[in-house]
Amino acid sequence: MSILQTIILAIVEGLTEFLPISSTGHMMIVQKIMNVSSSDFTKAFIVCIQLGAILSVVVLYWKRFFQSLEFYYKLVVAFIPAAVFGFLFSDKIDELLENVLNVGIALLIGGIIFLFIEKLIRERSLREPDYKSAFVIGLFQCIAMIPGVSRSAATVIGGLTQGLNKKSAAEFSFFLAVPTMLGATVFKLKDAYEDVPDFFNSENIKLLAIGNAVAFIVGLIAIKSFVSLLTKYGLKPFGYYRIVLGAIIIALYFGGVSLTL
Repeated sequence: MSILQTIILAIVEGLTEFLPISSTGHMMIVQKIMNVSSSDFTKAFIVCIQLGAILSVVVLYWKRFFQSLEFYYKLVVAFIPAAVFGFLFSDKIDELLENVLNVGIALLIGGIIFLFIEKLIRERSLREPDYKSAFVIGLFQCIAMIPGVSRSAATVIGGLTQGLNKKSAAEFSFFLAVPTMLGATVFKLKDAYEDVPDFFNSENIKLLAIGNAVAFIVGLIAIKSFVSLLTKYGLKPFGYYRIVLGAIIIALYFGGVSLTL
C-alpha cells in the first residue's frame, strides 16, 4: 500500500467504525476502488488501525474511565457474549465476509429498520445500563458479526431497547468498542506475526503508525458528530444512507461487478 492509500483507508475506518453504517461495507468498496489487494498485511492493517480509533474514545471520555470499577465490570459483562461468539464461530463469520451480497443485504435491511426503530422503541431517560442491560447490549453486539450490520448500530439499538436515551446508548457503544476492538486487534496481530515473521518490518510499522494517527483524528470527529446527529435527528439519516449503499452493492453484485478483494 502507498501512503495515500493508507491515509484514505484510515479515514474511512475512523469514520465508519463509530457511525452505524458498517465499516465492512465501506472498506470493501474503497479497497476495490483503489485496487488495494487483500494481502496478509492489508487484512491486519484494517484491524490494527482500530487502535487509533480506540484511543479517540479514551481521550474524549477519559474521565469516565477513571470513574469507578463498576464501569469496567459492566464493560466486561457486555464484552463476554461477543468474545464467546467470536471464538466459537470465527470461521463461519469469515465465510459470510467472502460474499459481498451478504453485506449489501444487511445494509439494506438495517437501513429499513432504522427508519422505523424510533416508533418500535420508546426512548426513556436512563443514563447508565445495569448489569442485565449491559449483557443484553453485549448480545446485540454479537449480531454485528454479520458483515454489514455494524457494531455501532447493533449496540446503539441494544441500548435503546434497554431504556437508555440516545446519547447514553451511543456513549456506551463507544465504551464497549474499546475492549472489543482491542481484543480483535491483539488477536489479529498475533495471527499476523505467526503467519508472516517479518510482519513488523520498518515499512509496515510506518504505515501502521500513519494509519493509527489518522484513524485517531478522524475518530474524534466521527464520535462528536454521531452523538450530535443521533440526538438531534435519530437514526433515520443513517437509515437512508444504508439503504442507498446497500442497494448499490446489491446492484453491482447482480450486475456482474466483482467486489471480491
